Amino acid sequence: MEKRNVGKTQLKIDVLGLGGAPLGGNFADLDYAQGIEIISAALDAGMSYFDTAPWYGFGRSERVVGDQLRGKNYILSSKVGRLLAPGAVATPMDFGMIDPLPFHPVYDYSYDGVMRAFEDGLQRLGLDRIDILLAHDIGTFQHGDDNAKHFKDLQGGGYKAMAELRADGRVQAIGLGVNENQVCLDALNIGRWDVFLLAGRYTLLEQTALDELFPACDVVGTTIICGGPFNSGILVGREMWNYNNAPKAVVNKVKALGAVADKYGIPLPAAALQFPLAHNTVTSVIPGPRSKVELEEILQWQSIKIPNEFWASLKSQALVHEDAPTPGHAL
Repeated sequence: MEKRNVGKTQLKIDVLGLGGAPLGGNFADLDYAQGIEIISAALDAGMSYFDTAPWYGFGRSERVVGDQLRGKNYILSSKVGRLLAPGAVATPMDFGMIDPLPFHPVYDYSYDGVMRAFEDGLQRLGLDRIDILLAHDIGTFQHGDDNAKHFKDLQGGGYKAMAELRADGRVQAIGLGVNENQVCLDALNIGRWDVFLLAGRYTLLEQTALDELFPACDVVGTTIICGGPFNSGILVGREMWNYNNAPKAVVNKVKALGAVADKYGIPLPAAALQFPLAHNTVTSVIPGPRSKVELEEILQWQSIKIPNEFWASLKSQALVHEDAPTPGHAL
């Protein structure tokens, strides 16, 4: 499988990785055995890059990921910014969780909080290393008005902890794992980041990251891992977009994209999966399959040949950004 560098580091990861949110029960009803099946199938297919976080099932994703990667050849990204405290949440679906472990998240982007989150994560994983460490869900999308405090904590301490872990060789790369462009732009002003895991902002449906974020990243050598290439499922036929029900405008745009895909006889999810990788700022795309069958579909979509005429038609109808590189016409 093709690999690309993470930022300016020597670390290389698969262009197609496995997102671990569903493995923790995030908007997905699957158990430990099904998680094992998905990860095993990914490893059998030659995939070696995996992403997880304490947030996903409040430790559930970490447990199954660690158990399956232990002793294997892997590259792993995980997150800091949340600590897990004992005590179950009253209504898990308020957090988008199905059957999480009996913990609740506590935000902490301080120096001590980041160091503790890193060490706690290794213990839950049962692994001796995390390769890419990401500050998770910093930004107004998650925190609203409280983000000023959290960002101050990251700037004043959390970034220092992450940079120390990188300098000491305990992680190979650092960055953010977020859903918005602006906080990445803000973060570029407080430190040297190798990579941003950006969910939903550079997809076949939306390319807002092209306007400011990608050019700013290119200047300093920060690369992008594209999370949520299907925009929470709307590009694979589900009703969810940005973790909520899709508004009419989004539904209509997906229908327009689908009509072009139908005209050229290709699955829309295949185009959604392949599109982000045409941009040379993008290191990897990490969908989150909810079953072995979904993973097998993803692997098939990755290999489908898509005619150049399809991409040209999308641009002629203003369905994708005019400056977006497309497969076969990369920058």
